[in-house]
Amino acid sequence: MKNSSKDIDILCVGEVLIDFIGHQKDVLINNTRDYHRYLGGSPTNVAMNAARLGLKSRMVATVGNDGFGEYIFERLSQVGVNTDSVHKLFNKPTSVIFVSRSQNTPDFIPYREADYQITESQISVELLANTKIYHTTCFALSKNPAQATILNKAEKAYNLGCQLSIDINYADELWEDKKEALSVIKAYCKFNPLIKISEDDMSRLFERHLPHDEIFEFFHKEGVETICLTLGSKGVKLSQKHKPVIELPAIKVENVMDATGAGDAFWSGFLFAYIKNKPIEECLKVALKLAALKLQNVGRLPDNIDILSKLL
Repeated sequence: MKNSSKDIDILCVGEVLIDFIGHQKDVLINNTRDYHRYLGGSPTNVAMNAARLGLKSRMVATVGNDGFGEYIFERLSQVGVNTDSVHKLFNKPTSVIFVSRSQNTPDFIPYREADYQITESQISVELLANTKIYHTTCFALSKNPAQATILNKAEKAYNLGCQLSIDINYADELWEDKKEALSVIKAYCKFNPLIKISEDDMSRLFERHLPHDEIFEFFHKEGVETICLTLGSKGVKLSQKHKPVIELPAIKVENVMDATGAGDAFWSGFLFAYIKNKPIEECLKVALKLAALKLQNVGRLPDNIDILSKLL
C-alpha cells in the first residue's frame, strides 16, 4: 500500500481484555468447570500478531490500575506493541470476559469496565498522520465514550490518508439496540474501510441467514470497496466493487484445539500482506495460513509466525 513513509503500520483502537477460556473442550459456559487466563480483545490480538509478524503496531485502549492491567502492559510490551496510547484508570477495573472453548463461534459472558473508556485525548492528529491502517471492531464501537471517539477519529484518519479497517464482530450481548448497531456500522462504512465479517456475525446482525451476494451488496451500497466474508471450515469469499468474487477454501485442520482468536489471526495475516502490497488473493492465502495455525493452538499463536513475514 502507499504511505510507506508513515511509521505506524497498524493503529488498533478498541478493547483489551482478559480472556478466561474454558479448559473443557466443546462445552458451553454452563458446563465449563475451570478456565485458563489469556490476553484477549480482537484489536489487541491483531496488534500483537502484527508486531510478531514484524510490523510496527500501536494499541489505543484503556485498562484498570490493577494486576490484570499490569499483565496487559507486560504482554503487549513483550511482543513489541507500542503502549503509549494505552490509558490506565484508577476508578474502574480491567474488563474480563469468560469464553467457552469450541470449534465454532464461542459462547461468552463479558464483564466490561475499563475497556470502553477510550477518549479522544488518546489519539492525536499527529498519531493519525503517521498511521497506515486504522483498525477497530464492532465490539469497541458498542459503548460510549469509545464509540464517539472511534468514529470521530476515523473521519480524521480517513481525511489524513489512512486506510481504515474493521472487524464487524457483532454480538447482541454488547449492544442495547440493534438499530443503533446498524447505524454506527454504516457511519464507519462511509470511510471505505477494509471489512472483515463472518457468517455468524451477519446472521446475528440481520437476524436471518442472508445470501452472500446480498451481504456484499449491503456493504457496497454503504460505500465499502472490499469486503471479506469468512465461512469457517468452508473458507472465505472476498468481494470488490465491479470485480468477480474471489473464493478460497480453508486449510484443513485435523485437530481443532481452539477457535477463539481465529478470525483475528486471519485478519492479521490479511492486513500484513496488504501492507506489503501483495495482490488481494495473496492476502487471503496468508490470512488462511494464520487462521489454520491459530486453530491448532489454545490462546495465542505459536512463536514461529514470523516465518510468514520471510516468505513475502
